[in-house]
Amino acid sequence: MARPRPVPSPANPTMLQLMTNRHRLCDGMTRRNFLRSGYLGLGGLTLAEYLRLKSQAAESPEYRAVPGPKSVILLWQQGGPSHLETYDLKPEAVADIRGPFSPIATSVPGIDVCELLPMHAQVADKFTLIRSCSHNWAGHNDGIPMMVSGYPGWDESKHESTHPELGAVISRVFGQCHNGMPVSVGMGAKHYSYVPTTATGYWSDIYRPPTVDEKGLPNTTATINGQRLDFRRQLLGDFDRLRQDLDSGVMESLNAWQKHAFEIITSDKARQAFDLSLEDERTRERYGKGWGQQALLARRLVEAGVSFVTVGVPGDSIIYNWDDHAVNGDLPTAMRQRLPAYDRAVTALIEDVYARGLDEDVLIIVTGEFGRTPRGNIQKGNSDGKQNWGRDHWPHAMSILISGGGNTMGQVIGATNSKGEHPVQRELTPQDVHATIYRHLGIDHHQTFLDPAGRPIHLAYGEPIRELS
Repeated sequence: MARPRPVPSPANPTMLQLMTNRHRLCDGMTRRNFLRSGYLGLGGLTLAEYLRLKSQAAESPEYRAVPGPKSVILLWQQGGPSHLETYDLKPEAVADIRGPFSPIATSVPGIDVCELLPMHAQVADKFTLIRSCSHNWAGHNDGIPMMVSGYPGWDESKHESTHPELGAVISRVFGQCHNGMPVSVGMGAKHYSYVPTTATGYWSDIYRPPTVDEKGLPNTTATINGQRLDFRRQLLGDFDRLRQDLDSGVMESLNAWQKHAFEIITSDKARQAFDLSLEDERTRERYGKGWGQQALLARRLVEAGVSFVTVGVPGDSIIYNWDDHAVNGDLPTAMRQRLPAYDRAVTALIEDVYARGLDEDVLIIVTGEFGRTPRGNIQKGNSDGKQNWGRDHWPHAMSILISGGGNTMGQVIGATNSKGEHPVQRELTPQDVHATIYRHLGIDHHQTFLDPAGRPIHLAYGEPIRELS
């Protein structure tokens, strides 16, 4: 039976936060009111709902799997990166489609990338480019759910997907913790208040992966706030005092999850995994400053046993994410600012994984929610009124980088037409990417979970990408 989550911790950029930010007792709700309201804890799960779910689980055991040595690091380019300025340039097209940058050759004949990605060019034998992923959802609030849950749909009240996303699915299938570590973690840049892949949709928040605040780890160590830890223990004591009124099995489940939470935030294993000061200084410099340090932390987490880590990749000082509309800023200027750090961090992670002999077990995926329009446009920016050049949302064609995982590297899968408008070879969907992720982790993607209406919903209805095998 799934177990409730611990109570929220305060916003702290150096803390492993083991709760959703949406349900904070520290925001005016006392423990007494919390208990009176009927919340068993955690993430908004009521006692009645918990007992109902407990009964259902007893009647029909859900699919479960045991975590193995395999893991996934997803570098999430929030906003939708332009495939035409990164991995699928069209140098023969007219100027407003071609864009301002030229392709450069790589270490693998037949693979080219943007001229602003010279480090990518050196390690092309260690990654594969998918140039033919496509879907039909052009808004962020549908494109994001499509890419990280496999289903469109947005809950405006929660500002999250209506369906369980990858990290939540993995938490439910594997159990939220394994050997003292969470099985799934999110960190870095957010959409609204959450890191994509961590939303639980119509499931309870007990499956929500813990997140590390997007501000990073300035002290290089994930610290534990003792006062908040005491607060959690106090709340657990309040629950203990209700034992005579509650089913003992429920309380045992609650205590079990609290035990796992305490184990995570107090164990030497977790502390060491989050302590970047243990890394060689040259390695840290190789990843670069800013979000590159979170990419390094992701590698440390999968080495420590975390199965799925999402790192939100920010934009730059011009456009804070990858949503490169002309109204948001000048795309060429933004790319010149952000791509050097992006080039450094992505290739550092790839080289590090291979150098440490992790490339059979660790699968790296780099993507956003969609690509950008083939034809660029010029308009005035919102903030400065200058003439900017940019591209709008375009889900019909996007590029995805994949590295490691024991897969075949040094290839290009699929192709778009001469304008980068749509696939003309080997069209793939987000569901195919999900099936590939689940296969790598040892999860049967054909398995189903019931939605609120009792309908069985597949983890993924696509198929693993055969060219990678």
